[in-house]
Amino acid sequence: MKINDDHMYHGAALTQIAEHPQFTSINAVRIGGDLSRSAFRINETIGVYLKYATQPNPPDDDYIFTFTKPNKDELGSLNRRCDDMYVAIVCVHDRHICCVSYSELTAWLSKRENALGHAEDTSTILVGLPQRKAFRVNMNLPRRRRVYLAKPQLVPRNRFPNVLFE
Repeated sequence: MKINDDHMYHGAALTQIAEHPQFTSINAVRIGGDLSRSAFRINETIGVYLKYATQPNPPDDDYIFTFTKPNKDELGSLNRRCDDMYVAIVCVHDRHICCVSYSELTAWLSKRENALGHAEDTSTILVGLPQRKAFRVNMNLPRRRRVYLAKPQLVPRNRFPNVLFE
């Protein structure tokens, strides 16, 4: 079987989850009859949606994570099936995983929609990782590059995978 990039990069997150002392099971998720390449159920009740970016993008060195309408639909479907839901964002070059809750992600998407005045099919989350500091999660203002929507959300580097099991 061919190994795709998502197998390798999602595998980094799934391995850390499987090594956690409270881990008992992992299941792939079918959405609309199709097996999702990004959605998983952990210990039956915890949803994890995985995204990855291989390199930060200059000049700000933010990792860019795009959420398309099908991604958002998968997230919503997984959220309805699970008691708790998280998005694990794999920053490959820096070898770290940023983890936000589904409610934190949807709050960012709502802020963007409010600034734009309507919903958008494709949304982009920016994740910065300054040396020896917490992740910075943000979005750009509509039609503006490098002008942030709000004060960044600080996410501790050691939040993942422990937050899944709290």
